[in-house]
Amino acid sequence: MSQNLTVIRLFDPWKSPLCTCPRKYSLHPYTGCSHQCVYCYATSYIGLKNSIPKDGFIRRLQRDISIIPRGSIVELSTSSDPFPPIEEKQLLTRRAIEILARHGFRILITTKSHIVVRDVDILVNSQSAVMITITTLREDVARLIEPGAPSPKMRVEAIRKLVDQGVPVGVRVDPVIPYVNDDPNELTEIVEVVASAGAKHIVTSTYKAKWDSLKRFRELLGETGLKINNLYREKGVWIHGYLYLPVDYRKQLLKPVVDTARKYGLTHATCREGLIEYNRAQSCDGSHLTILKQLK
Repeated sequence: MSQNLTVIRLFDPWKSPLCTCPRKYSLHPYTGCSHQCVYCYATSYIGLKNSIPKDGFIRRLQRDISIIPRGSIVELSTSSDPFPPIEEKQLLTRRAIEILARHGFRILITTKSHIVVRDVDILVNSQSAVMITITTLREDVARLIEPGAPSPKMRVEAIRKLVDQGVPVGVRVDPVIPYVNDDPNELTEIVEVVASAGAKHIVTSTYKAKWDSLKRFRELLGETGLKINNLYREKGVWIHGYLYLPVDYRKQLLKPVVDTARKYGLTHATCREGLIEYNRAQSCDGSHLTILKQLK
């Protein structure tokens, strides 16, 4: 069946045994991503480029939804953010979630953008949830590592607005990068702030290096970038296409996030870490949130 799909894809991250996501589909209205995150893994195979609308996207989507089972989870998006700046005019993502909602699919939005609030009228009346990525609350750090993305302050406010309207929201504290956003007190603060804003679920993971993203860190972060590069080259282990840090180091990095989530009664999980002991949720990706609300 997957061979006949053109824009919807069965989510299968390179058959990694560390992936604990439920069966779901991914959907990307855009190719590339204008947020230009330094740590992005997708640039290793599509290059570093701004968001470009896919040709004939809506027509192809309407065909694909006739193939996949009704009620399936469809995630927008697993690599290219579904709410880049051009979405405000293009409306491809809005039209996509309208179509998915009308045909009874469960919708999981993963984004760094406040633009998602614009579509609350659709989200609140569908089986949907939003996962917002917040890697740091420090504006200066965010500008360095996510130069094209909305500020952390705008993302936290988006959480509040969505929750106030009845849309379930989770947060991805992801990735945690050594020497950049790994301070335990700062990680604890992120979880405290988003819990106060109404988030129900936390996903966290460490930075998993690709050669091109290591190069960007070296070029953009100077001495800090060189430390990151050396750490991964000296201690990194190649696992399913990524350089991972040793497992004990990864546990140490993620522990403040997990402990604080547990303290505030949030469900929590890790992403492709193999740290099952850190998972306390019906799903790692937040898809369980799509069934937590009563439709209006």
